[in-house]
Amino acid sequence: MKLYYLPGSCSMAVHIVLRESGLDFDLIKVDLETRKTEKGDDFIRINPKGYVPALQLNNNEILTECAVIMQFVADQKPGSGLAPAAGTMDRYRLMETLHFISTELHKSFSPLFNPLVSGEEREGVRDIIATNLSYLNDQLSGKKFLMGDTFTIADAYLATVLGWTGHVQIDLAPWPNLGSYLAQIMSRPAVQKTLKAEGLAD
Repeated sequence: MKLYYLPGSCSMAVHIVLRESGLDFDLIKVDLETRKTEKGDDFIRINPKGYVPALQLNNNEILTECAVIMQFVADQKPGSGLAPAAGTMDRYRLMETLHFISTELHKSFSPLFNPLVSGEEREGVRDIIATNLSYLNDQLSGKKFLMGDTFTIADAYLATVLGWTGHVQIDLAPWPNLGSYLAQIMSRPAVQKTLKAEGLAD
């Protein structure tokens, strides 16, 4: 398999899950400004949506969308604990959490990375993010991971998004559960390997 990625972006969640799974894969970096891969290929021909992540499967099919790719990877290693079995209520709870991270938290950060967004708009976005972080902080009360005692793909996704807070000057101090949670996830061997492979750590 081949993972098309941009360092530190949401594709890092898929990268973490691939390393946690132990599956074999290759990394191909993408420049989203030029829409070219590091090998000079036209990324639009690979993923017409124009963004990462994209996972090229061994049969050459291309799978996109972070939450979907992570579930695919987890299902290749059902004994890994990365996702509950398909069709179970636990799986639907995982999907519920993934969709919240994707649609409510992840997308809320996008305006903060856009220099054209006004200061007033940014403050409104920060309020939305704060509300979502408060919800997640409460969800982690008394729990090691989002789904309980087991690391899942939802943790890879949330940790990736929480990692953006430092870049947009959001202090996690008001949400202590999230702060300790992020430190715990970042210390995992697979996460450390991911950061090094993406050039984000020594």
